[in-house]
Amino acid sequence: MEVRESHELEPRNALEDQPTATTTTRTSIDRTSSGADLAAPLDVDGAEQKRQHRRYQYTLLICGFLMTFNVIGINSSYGIFQEFYTSSQTHLKDSQGQDALVSLVGAIATGLTWSGGIVVSPLMAKVQKVQWITLTGVGVMSVGLFSVSFSTKIWHLFLTQTILYGLGSSLYYFPIISITPLYFDRNRGLAMGVVLAGSGIGGLVYAPVLRTLLDRVGAVWTFRILGIWNLTVGLPVAFTVKYRPGYRPQGSSRLSWDIVRRGTFLFQASGAFLQAAGNLVPMYYLTSYSTSVLSHSPSFAALLLALNNGINSISRIIMGYIADRLGRQNTMLVSVLLSALSVFALWYDAARARFLAFVVMYGIYAGGYNALLPTTIAEIYGVQHYSSVNGSIYFIRGLGSMVGAPLAGLILGTYNRGAADVEGVVDLGLKRRYHDVVVYDGVLLLCATLAVANVRWYDAKAKGWSWKA
Repeated sequence: MEVRESHELEPRNALEDQPTATTTTRTSIDRTSSGADLAAPLDVDGAEQKRQHRRYQYTLLICGFLMTFNVIGINSSYGIFQEFYTSSQTHLKDSQGQDALVSLVGAIATGLTWSGGIVVSPLMAKVQKVQWITLTGVGVMSVGLFSVSFSTKIWHLFLTQTILYGLGSSLYYFPIISITPLYFDRNRGLAMGVVLAGSGIGGLVYAPVLRTLLDRVGAVWTFRILGIWNLTVGLPVAFTVKYRPGYRPQGSSRLSWDIVRRGTFLFQASGAFLQAAGNLVPMYYLTSYSTSVLSHSPSFAALLLALNNGINSISRIIMGYIADRLGRQNTMLVSVLLSALSVFALWYDAARARFLAFVVMYGIYAGGYNALLPTTIAEIYGVQHYSSVNGSIYFIRGLGSMVGAPLAGLILGTYNRGAADVEGVVDLGLKRRYHDVVVYDGVLLLCATLAVANVRWYDAKAKGWSWKA
């Protein structure tokens, strides 16, 4: 029995033992001689071709960085909107205190960004010029952001900030994140760390900027500026991306039932779901905890979120570097474990100093899983199964992101934050509910750690034990 998907990229000769790039599509490789280095240009006529190839590598790294700067940077800054929409400052008529419903707006948008790869992959097989996909994504994403300025109720946000933005960001994100690693062989983990560092830098920049814009020009013009900015930055990036010469998308993809029933796949899917669910909870509720429990100002809470994102971006690069040398699965396992422990040890009943420590330490540890998941998929399943497994895992991860933060909002319940906003009064009942949120989040991440450990064990059992994996 086979679970069929719609897209795979098939290598034309024996490369199946070589890990592939981070990509939602597999590729067909034209090679003139066996054993050629993947990092070298496919048609090598001399030094000029090598220089052109190297220049495009750098260009692609810059474009990938800018793409994640906008897409993931905006996603990771949703906590600013979460705090704004649920506060007394909101311009919406029905969002104050509605944490669960408001978090669902951002959670589904993030889920669409990730899970959309299962649709984008077959689309890339049918479109000859990948620029058409990325340009469409930038346009839809920008229209979604601009259209939020006309929203007056929560259901308007679901149409604009969730559906339009989420679908557009997926069309923009996956082609670039898929193609970029195909130009690298050695130091692929480091290259992807550089690209994905844009997400943390984006969050570092967006969090205080968005908070300032909301305070000074209001929500309407904040989203209009954001939409125009996204279009301005995104169009050149979308035009630049192209398939690597000699790589041709194929039209079919199959996820073998033999893979689905393996322990490695079952635990990898479970870990992806649980980590995505747990990872977004601090991102969404860091700012509201700061303002509602610790009585920080909204602007200071935005700086804390920016600090977390900035540290996270540096961590992704460092984690990628470490993983290339000590093993990607090993690094991922330690990263998830320490992120879970930091939630329990530093966030639970945290006062201001300990909460600041949590912001820093969680930023360091949480970046490892996100940066290393694609490369571990390639390492475990090989090039011949990469596209189908990667698309399925990210689809499941997208579902997890839709669950974690909204359930945390249900735990918090509906409440009036007005007193705390004005007088700095702390609702002790709300503080106790945040304790429950922290425990819920920590359990999710601990379960994700167990799943990652089982992936490591099953893979070692199948291939033979090695300290570096």
